[in-house]
Amino acid sequence: MNSYPNFLKQWWKFFPKYPRLVWGLSILWLLLIVTIAFVYNLGNTGLIDETEPVFAESARQMTVTGDWITPYFNGKTRFDKPPLIYWLMAIFYKVIGVNEWAVRLPSAIAAIALTFVCFYTLRYFGFSNFNSQKNQVTNQRQLWIAAWIGGSIVALNPYALIWSHQGVSDMLLTGCVGIALLCFFWGYVTSEKQNLPPQSFLKSLLIFPNSWYLAFYIFTALAVLTKGPIGIVLPGLIILPFLWYLGKLKTVFQEMGIVWGTLIFSLISVPWYILVTIENGQDYLNSFFGYHNFERFTGVVNQHEAPWYFYFLIILILFIPWSVFLPVSMARVMVWRRKFWQKQPRKFQLNLFAIFWFLSIFIFFSIAITKLPSYTLPVIPAGAILIASLWSEEFTDNNKNYSKNWDLLISCIVNIILLIILAIGFILLPNIIGNDPAAVDLPGLIRESGLPIRGAIVWGITALISIFLLIKRNRWQWLIAINILGFIAFIIFLVTPTLFLVDKARQLPLREISYQLEEVAKPQEEFFMIGFKKPSVVFYTQRFTIFFNSSLKLAPYLNKTANIPDSPSTILIVSRPQDLNRLRLQSDDYQLLVDKPPYQLIRIEKEIIFKNDPNKNLP
Repeated sequence: MNSYPNFLKQWWKFFPKYPRLVWGLSILWLLLIVTIAFVYNLGNTGLIDETEPVFAESARQMTVTGDWITPYFNGKTRFDKPPLIYWLMAIFYKVIGVNEWAVRLPSAIAAIALTFVCFYTLRYFGFSNFNSQKNQVTNQRQLWIAAWIGGSIVALNPYALIWSHQGVSDMLLTGCVGIALLCFFWGYVTSEKQNLPPQSFLKSLLIFPNSWYLAFYIFTALAVLTKGPIGIVLPGLIILPFLWYLGKLKTVFQEMGIVWGTLIFSLISVPWYILVTIENGQDYLNSFFGYHNFERFTGVVNQHEAPWYFYFLIILILFIPWSVFLPVSMARVMVWRRKFWQKQPRKFQLNLFAIFWFLSIFIFFSIAITKLPSYTLPVIPAGAILIASLWSEEFTDNNKNYSKNWDLLISCIVNIILLIILAIGFILLPNIIGNDPAAVDLPGLIRESGLPIRGAIVWGITALISIFLLIKRNRWQWLIAINILGFIAFIIFLVTPTLFLVDKARQLPLREISYQLEEVAKPQEEFFMIGFKKPSVVFYTQRFTIFFNSSLKLAPYLNKTANIPDSPSTILIVSRPQDLNRLRLQSDDYQLLVDKPPYQLIRIEKEIIFKNDPNKNLP
């Protein structure tokens, strides 16, 4: 094995003899990377406006009102998402308190679980197309390498980092769908060995599913409780074409215990939909199924419109640096060889399944009119499986020279170019990001922090080592390992400090105002946010907030509520100086309570608002 250092030669000979030790070390490695990627400082920064606090407050409202059926935010029903994410947050509130850790733990746990299940699946089925021709020891080596690489890639990518640190439903959906699909594949493989006795098609549908298929039904139901019909649409779009391609639709349907499986799925997923419809009627049906599902696919919702190639760019950027290996990984599967794949044992078909997984999600959301970066988050495990299988094949095939694998060589060169671009990009970062109205001089803060230099050093060193490995032809396979280590360094030395910096500049002023508001507020004094909408204030103040995007709406609202008994003569307003100026206020017209640039909290008499109203709508 001339392609490896001496200590690794000894390791190759050593580790098959001590499988428990290898398992132990592998689990320690997984625990290390998921801790770095998903747990490290998870709840040590504030909630990020505008979406995350809405989920957090809706969950908190459940604990306050005791209504676990209808989600509410700021006094209004919130039918955007089903309740599983709220339920999990609310449970963690009860266990560890109402805080950022409780908000984000469901996403982090989903990401951790997906990483472990993907690792476990690759450990047993992470073969490339032709590994059946190799000896048993080599096969085992490839499976371990595939599991190590694949588990690392699932955890160490921008996609997973961003949404595992967000208290929203996207990572929970990805975890449920990903685990459901991997459980399906396990059920698909293990059923091949069961040799079920011949019986009629109708009778076969009544068999009870094996444990893996049962887990598939359960996690699919949880996906539906996380984000609605898409939780079953995505698995269906992947599994049905996969089985049709292999000519196994009828056979697998007979194995899956469809009747029992559908019953179990329905018992878990359907009751809440019935209860929420009974409680809210047509309003819920129109909002959730009409607006948040059908209209998102057929039209543009919330101005989230993008060109057809949007997800090419998103996956390139958010699955970096692994995205450059996707084309060659997918080409190596040779999906056009249908007869070849139909003859393969099921345990060798994981790569093929990953192709259908990746492409089905990619195509489906590319067709959808409304586009958001998070929609294609569920492709992460499929991409990790494909890339891990590719590299594990290269590690264990010692007869290959990379110069003969021109497609992989090109991918390696592109990878190095991309690393160099990242290094240069971080140096230029303060000039690229532009100004954020929610943060005072964010480019200047980033420049002074030294983060651009850190980013350039991390990715520059990673690029230089990769170049060295590519030049040393007998070491080139370790380029993938250097990418993994480079990404770990990126998280520790760049991502974490950046999160704290951005939180301090962007979210901390609002949190400080929220905390001080409770100290200065009078009983029943109304609280307004003028000129922008930051839901985090609702969560941190735990009080009803009235949002107006224009100061012109303030006087008409106060005019309508002027006759409410015992209503205070003053109101509280949080806004920015430029928005307050539109109220035509003089410095002595209001009391400045808190000044946390770019925001100010003021108390003002209602009469002053009426007096300065351009429309003169006096009560």
